[in-house]
Amino acid sequence: MVDLVVDAKGLACPLPIVRAKKGIDSLEPGQIMELQTTDKGSMKDFHAWVNQTKHELIDVKEEKGTFTFIVKKGS
Repeated sequence: MVDLVVDAKGLACPLPIVRAKKGIDSLEPGQIMELQTTDKGSMKDFHAWVNQTKHELIDVKEEKGTFTFIVKKGS
């Protein structure tokens, strides 16, 4: 179950990461955020961002040019 969906489709780097940070900051630890983006660079950028934070990347998928990241907020 996703607690928050962040739509960053059509935005270029670094805006998807900026939106993701704002979204995840509004959640409680353990809650789930889904980020949707069309920026091809987001695959590398988002992995790097998650590695720099205490959040957990649960799932990544790409469908018809839209990248979807499922992240669990860490403590």
